[in-house]
Amino acid sequence: MIVLLYLGKGRRLELPSLKRRIEKICAGHVHVEMNDLDRALKEMASEGLVLLQDGVVQLTERGVRLGEEWRKLLLKKDPVIEVVAGLADGSVTGLVVVLSAFIAGLATSAAAFAAFLTLTSVAITNFSSFMLGGITEDLADMINLRALMDYSLSDIPDKAERDKSLALVKHLFTVLHKEIGRSSLQAAAICGTTTFLAGIMPIMAYLTLPSPLDIVLSLSLVAAIVGVFLVRYRSKKTRVHWKVTLFETIVIVAIAVLASLLLGGSA
Repeated sequence: MIVLLYLGKGRRLELPSLKRRIEKICAGHVHVEMNDLDRALKEMASEGLVLLQDGVVQLTERGVRLGEEWRKLLLKKDPVIEVVAGLADGSVTGLVVVLSAFIAGLATSAAAFAAFLTLTSVAITNFSSFMLGGITEDLADMINLRALMDYSLSDIPDKAERDKSLALVKHLFTVLHKEIGRSSLQAAAICGTTTFLAGIMPIMAYLTLPSPLDIVLSLSLVAAIVGVFLVRYRSKKTRVHWKVTLFETIVIVAIAVLASLLLGGSA
């Protein structure tokens, strides 16, 4: 797993350097024998995961794909939910602000103040939610995954090998624990930025353009964000037909906007 996570696409490393990297990851608590590393790499080579040539190791295409899957699972490197939440929340907020300002007939200065305050609060809320929630969720996943790996390694009959493998897993997850905070901060930044950008575009169009071009272009921008970017992104990631994704997205956004307008009108 360490080899798959550390060696990226096209990266080549000599065996002594790889051994030093693994020992550095383990913070010197576990000594890695060259024979153990050679045996592990030969097993990976037989499975088509690495290429060994002249003392240099490199991932195959299959190894790169498997490493990416582990990276996505352990470090959440594919920000699917962050982008989806940002586009959805930003477009809904922008649409609600534009419709509210249009229906109420607010002046430009009042509409700008309310729009900036609302959108900023939503973006900051998304940032803090993904920051705190991401760390909590990732740590819970790490605990469950480590428990499964410890249980799997406990079947090794040789006690010395079993203890060494368990120690490697322990220090691997210590390193991953440090990466979780970084990945959670990145996820929070992606969600907050996406939320603000998706909401500010229709709002700025409504505030700066003359009537009736302002409301027409604002609604067109929201439709483009929801119908093109959000639907296309969700369809690509979930591998569901875009028509199904479009219907789901329209229903969810319509319910969210109507609920916001009704609650705002009754307040």
